[in-house]
Amino acid sequence: MWLLRFLLFALIIFLIYTAIKFVLNPKRKLELAHEQKRYYFLDDKNNVRKNFLITYKGVLFEGEKYLGTTENAFEVISIFVWPHKVSALQGLVREDFLFIERKILEGYPNAKIDWKSPIKEFMKKEHPSETPFQK
Repeated sequence: MWLLRFLLFALIIFLIYTAIKFVLNPKRKLELAHEQKRYYFLDDKNNVRKNFLITYKGVLFEGEKYLGTTENAFEVISIFVWPHKVSALQGLVREDFLFIERKILEGYPNAKIDWKSPIKEFMKKEHPSETPFQK
């Protein structure tokens, strides 16, 4: 009888542990933020080889980090960022990409951020403050 109670207690503890681990899983938080079209940054700062994921306004971006030297240490000096689905970029504006860059630079202040196509071309375009038809 005691053995049965102990096994039942162990099963309950295991189920609680599994539920907590599921709720606190960063990948699940990323998927939830992606579905809700919120911002979420998933990154393992201790592993330079592991890419980071960002979701913003329903678009999933991936960033690849490259290690290099600064004046005092080895740090991430270059980051390439691209969207998983180019078709999901519809509706995003320049300020959205600048927001993402600011968030990346908070974690990697010495990094140069390079966007992959088609965002690269979009960010290089001149941003006129006045169109010829507004005169």
